[in-house]
Amino acid sequence: MTVPQQTPQAPRSPAPEPYRRRKAGLPEGHGHMIRRRWLTAVIIVLLVGIPAGYLVISAGQSRDSGRDKERESSVVGLQDNWPSQMKRRVFEVPIPRGAWDVAYYETSNWKTSRLYVRFTTTATGLDTFLAESGTSRAALGPGRVTVGERDADIVGWTFGPDGTWSATTVTRERPRPATDITVDLTDPAFPQVYVVSTTSP
Repeated sequence: MTVPQQTPQAPRSPAPEPYRRRKAGLPEGHGHMIRRRWLTAVIIVLLVGIPAGYLVISAGQSRDSGRDKERESSVVGLQDNWPSQMKRRVFEVPIPRGAWDVAYYETSNWKTSRLYVRFTTTATGLDTFLAESGTSRAALGPGRVTVGERDADIVGWTFGPDGTWSATTVTRERPRPATDITVDLTDPAFPQVYVVSTTSP
């Protein structure tokens, strides 16, 4: 009777040092502990650093986009048309029904947005506009111009000594807009109104 020969098995490779030490209940080696802590630190830096980098890049792109929009709108200039109903509602500029010579211009960047509006109306239309804007004729200061020089230069408005100017500023709680209103009452029956409404997110 022939006994079958058994193929000798290859010797098993020893388990890694960290595994053998854990199996034996011994503390991990100093070198392995340093590598593990270093790897953990690298992972934390990646988890924190990469999202932060994206936020910085995104913020920069948003600012650049806002500046580009402002430059693009400056090429268009004051448009002889009514602003959309949505713009009038957002900027709270209730142009009275029947107004004429209406023109507007909008600028927008990452910090502020402005709507410039000019129109001519009747004495009754002015009262309606002021009331719906949250103010009245009594708030108009004679001889005042509340539209700043920078804003006036942007749209080419001139508030010279020949005009009979009265003005006020309507302030509202943010994020609602603040509105500078300047009126030319040279012809009281048909006042010309200049508005700059500014909103900041």
